[in-house]
Order: sequence, then structure tokens, then C-alpha cells
Amino acid sequence: MKKRESRLSVIKNILLTNEVRSQDELLHLLEKDGYDLTQATLSRDLRQLKVAKIANGEGKYFYAITEAKNRMNNNIHYANTIVGRGFLSLNFSGNIAVIRTLPGYASSMAYHIDNQSNGEILGTIAGDDTIMLVLHEDAILQSVYDHLKVVLSTF
Repeated sequence: MKKRESRLSVIKNILLTNEVRSQDELLHLLEKDGYDLTQATLSRDLRQLKVAKIANGEGKYFYAITEAKNRMNNNIHYANTIVGRGFLSLNFSGNIAVIRTLPGYASSMAYHIDNQSNGEILGTIAGDDTIMLVLHEDAILQSVYDHLKVVLSTF
């Protein structure tokens, strides 16, 4: 089982650092890392990692790790409808929100969020592909979600 976990980790790393457009391309990159597997095995791995094809800013499709739905609070689920270039997911925990992005997008997204604050978001901290938002303790999660949907759709 360790071999599979290792392979999944390598697949995830490849997808986070490359715009892979086909399973054949991904199989070739995996072979370079010493993994010899069938297309069927790769398909199962991609399904387990929740990989989907998404469009980049130029309308070309590539594989990316994403979530079909995002957990927000107390098992309330919302469809991943925030449309923004590079956006992958949004999750809430108490008065903290975490946004996952494609590599390189987090800093500029955080800048837009900070500059269009609605008072419920106290501030952001951004890495390369993750943004942490600190929410006001009285923030209404649906209101924050709706605000982020507007802000990030113009990004």
C-alpha cells in the first residue's frame, strides 16, 4: 500500500507544478519518476485524488486537483461555484476560512480580497497556493461566501 501512497503523492505534485493536458502526458511524466502503471490504474488514482480537467486563462484544459463540493460549517455543503482564475476551493472552520488556489495565484487573490473587504473579513495571509482569511467573530458564513464569490469572479 505504501507504493500507492507514494505514487499518489507524486501524481499530486506533478499536477500542482505542471499543466498536464492528457493522461498519456501524465503517464510519461510518471515513467520519468520510475512509476510504470496502466491507464486504468492512473484513472483510479485520478478519481481518488478528485482530479478534474479545468480551463486555464487561455481556454486550454488541464488536470487539476479540486473538490466537487466544499465543506463550510456543520456539514452544510455548497457547490464550488466561485468563479475566478486559479480558484480551487473554499473551506470554513470557526472564524477562519481557507482558500486553495492553483500555484502562484494566492497572493494576488488575497490582495483583491483585502482591498474589497466587507467588514466581515479582518485580513488575509497568503502563500503560493493557499490563503487564510481571519473572519470577524460575528461573521455570517453565507455572507462571506457571497462576498468572496463577487470579489473572486472579477479576479
